[in-house]
Amino acid sequence: MKRMMSNAASLLVLATALGGAMVSAQAADLAATPVYKKAPIIEPWNPWMIRVRALGVLPYASGSTVYVQGVPALSSPNSGLSIGNSIVPELDISYFFTKNIAAELILGVTKHSITGTGSLNNLNIGSSWLLPPTLTLQYHFTDFGAFKPYIGAGVNYTVFFSQSAGNTPLNGLSVTALNISNSFGAVAQVGFDYMLDRHWGVNFDVKKIFLEPNYSATVNNAIPVSGRANINPLLVAAGLTYKF
Repeated sequence: MKRMMSNAASLLVLATALGGAMVSAQAADLAATPVYKKAPIIEPWNPWMIRVRALGVLPYASGSTVYVQGVPALSSPNSGLSIGNSIVPELDISYFFTKNIAAELILGVTKHSITGTGSLNNLNIGSSWLLPPTLTLQYHFTDFGAFKPYIGAGVNYTVFFSQSAGNTPLNGLSVTALNISNSFGAVAQVGFDYMLDRHWGVNFDVKKIFLEPNYSATVNNAIPVSGRANINPLLVAAGLTYKF
């Protein structure tokens, strides 16, 4: 009987030892098993951005030249031009080559009236519509969180269409024909986007276009007029940004 109890005790001790070894082995296996964390979702980067803005076109016509054939008193420097301001809707499309480098194309049309100054004071020269597609290459700063300023430079090509002479007599003078030549111009730009979320933001943008087209006109159906119109507009825009 004592021998049987001794054998039973020995088996119990052996079983306990084996159980402890198995638990230790399982714990070691669990500790050795790597724990994988789920990778964060990375949303695909889209290079396209569009903006819809209200655009103020503010010409600076100082230095425009006027040559009235045979009438020195009406020619420069006694006379000049004044070009009216305009506010129009404008669309621009931007493509980002990298996070910092982008190209922007602005599209819109604007109409301006032209009057004489100096000896031609208040003479209605005429009006014209302008189609001024402008392409700039920009550098966007990305170290300021939601505030994203940028600078740019580029080229403008302005098409003048639907031109009309003033045909309004003033002091015995009336402009009866007007033609403004299409022209290239250099562009400087500065602005910023403030992003409200991943897609939507607000934008403020200022451009200076150096635009000085040649023009010709006729006064009283007989007197040729020619010169250079220093339009040189400042473009001030504000609106909404959408980043795809």
